[in-house]
Amino acid sequence: MTNIFNASWIKPSRQKKDVGVDFIKSFSLKPFPVKAVLEISALGVYDCKINGRPVTESVLNPGWTDYNKRIQYQTFDVTDLIAAENTITVGTGLGWRFHRWYDLSSKITAPHTTAVIAALTVTYENGEEVTVYTDESWVSAENQVRYNHMYNGETIDFNFRPGKPVPVTVIPYTKDTLIPQEGELITEQEAFRGKELIITPEGDTVIDFGQEITGYLSFYVKGKKGDRITVTHFEKLTKEGNVYTENLRSAKQKLTVISDGKSRFVKPVYTFYGFRYIKIEGMEISSPDEILAIVVHSDMKRTGHFSCSDPMINQLFRNIIWGQKGNFLDVPTDCPQRDERLGWTGDAQVFCKVASYNFNVEKFFKKWMGDLRAMQKPSGYVPSFVPARFDEGGGSSAWADIATVLPWQMYLTYGNRELLAENYQLMKKWVDFMRKWALKKKPDEGISTNPYLYEGHWHFGDWLALDLPDKEAVGGATEKDLIGCAFFYYSTSLLIKASEVLGIECQYYKNLLKNIKKAFIARFIDENGRMYCNTQTACVLALHFGIYNDKKPLAEQLTALVRESGHLTTGFVGTPYLLHVLSDIGENELAYDLLLRDEFPSWCYPITQGATTMWERWNGYKPDGTFATPDMNSFNHYAYGAVGDWIYEKMCGIRQKEGTAGFTELIFSPIVSDRFTFAEASIDTANGRVSSRWEKTENGYLYTFTVPENTRAVAVLGDKTFTLNIGINKIEL
Repeated sequence: MTNIFNASWIKPSRQKKDVGVDFIKSFSLKPFPVKAVLEISALGVYDCKINGRPVTESVLNPGWTDYNKRIQYQTFDVTDLIAAENTITVGTGLGWRFHRWYDLSSKITAPHTTAVIAALTVTYENGEEVTVYTDESWVSAENQVRYNHMYNGETIDFNFRPGKPVPVTVIPYTKDTLIPQEGELITEQEAFRGKELIITPEGDTVIDFGQEITGYLSFYVKGKKGDRITVTHFEKLTKEGNVYTENLRSAKQKLTVISDGKSRFVKPVYTFYGFRYIKIEGMEISSPDEILAIVVHSDMKRTGHFSCSDPMINQLFRNIIWGQKGNFLDVPTDCPQRDERLGWTGDAQVFCKVASYNFNVEKFFKKWMGDLRAMQKPSGYVPSFVPARFDEGGGSSAWADIATVLPWQMYLTYGNRELLAENYQLMKKWVDFMRKWALKKKPDEGISTNPYLYEGHWHFGDWLALDLPDKEAVGGATEKDLIGCAFFYYSTSLLIKASEVLGIECQYYKNLLKNIKKAFIARFIDENGRMYCNTQTACVLALHFGIYNDKKPLAEQLTALVRESGHLTTGFVGTPYLLHVLSDIGENELAYDLLLRDEFPSWCYPITQGATTMWERWNGYKPDGTFATPDMNSFNHYAYGAVGDWIYEKMCGIRQKEGTAGFTELIFSPIVSDRFTFAEASIDTANGRVSSRWEKTENGYLYTFTVPENTRAVAVLGDKTFTLNIGINKIEL
């Protein structure tokens, strides 16, 4: 049953800028319906109630898509809400559609004008159906949300009383872009009461919730009529203990409430905030637990867990989890707080593997891959963030390679061939795009022997690497041509693998892969088998992607670079693979050195500074108590959490056998270290829970591996291989 396509888009006949608007319909029904289903969507975000009761626990519907091509609608069973006399109220706010990066105003829907479309279908026992559509019979009225904005927050005025409702206008907005809900709905998750009430040296009243989250507050406002209570959300205190908001850039992140003198419950409806701390002005607070912070994110099921004997690494893993929670809101955003919050492709590319181990993200990423396909240009070009409102700024290696990496990783984790087939053209068009940029020979020769070059096309490079003298620099020291060519090779190899899984002929791409390899070696590797570009990331890419057969000189070069610096210097491009490569070349203790390092720069350094999520920069908050440039300094940015897949796959040794998918064939091969007394991890798969644990004993190590039904597994421990049984397997060596 799909009736929403028979409904009309409606908007208010007049609407003030940035004000919340209710769309209202009252109607009678005869008794007694056996089923009532509501289909609904909006231009903006909506909050729908029937007879004063919410139709869903989800929030920020209908989510964020490329609205030119895709607008999700939701379907809810509302049978229990229906009475003889009924009123539907659909509150609307601006939402993502009026995001500064994505304002889709038009002559039909003027700037900052919201609209809704809905169909309520009521079914009786005899099969009779009655449908209430959005049409000109509805009315609209402003509500108490007097200002709303995704970046700046909300203003709620309890003194406001709406005047007489005004008619709505039916608008000829297309319904061709409506699609059923694809992703996970965004829902309220856990909640935190304030942990500490702080009076800063500058005299501000601050509450620390003890955990950085994405969400909003709920509390009862206290004050005299006309009192203005303002709450500012922020991430970090200065070294002096004062409020720090510079890194929010232009985002205000405020909640403003105007009291009518009564105790009123407050909770934002049309926006979200990224914060650990709040500053309260205009209302006295006697205890921090008077304020509740509610976490919101896409409703993903938690599937991955980890624990070990080192509290610092346990906190690192918690920070990885919270980084994902804080940024998976219908699209994988880079950060949830400043004036950005975009679906950056590079962040998702480096993190999608561990994301799929931590949570079940198959449905979440299926939806976002639909957004990727919608935004991909006929040339194969992929924007740097999706959804996006413009074309420039895309096609960068390691960012646009999301087009191949994500579909392949989702196939590996979930074994879903249909999902891989659905996105095969996304993969192929991206590889073909790179080939066109690389082609320097005559077109009729067909196969490129040149790398995918930076010249004439934008690349971000090894973003936020620390291998340049200026630690505030963003592009890193690794040649962008090298990164482009390496990812050209990598994406082509993934396209070949996908083709073979799907039974698609791919000899052309196999030949292309060989020629990319020749081009890479000729341009970037010297006669001694070492990288001309003497950076950690250059060596890591060549080794991890397998572009050069003789690994020894590259391994020696990488090891020397790490030992010489004493720490990692990689950015967004090199960091996800660094520990994997060190383990692959036998430098396991060096990998552990980097993992356990707690001085700047390292994964654990932010934890020494109180971090509860992953940081965007290694030096976001420096050892001297100063901040990195506020132009780009998020304290909830999940990309460097990609180290989590090394924890699952190498430290705890949960790996899939090459050539398999969906965790049906496993190889357990944990890398132990005497710096831990135990480590354990688990991943819930379609067949059941896979788990691995190792612990030190008086005589060596005790290994415990759990193999679910319909799964084959072996354990490779040193030079010994053990065939494992379904269930719990214990091995002591």
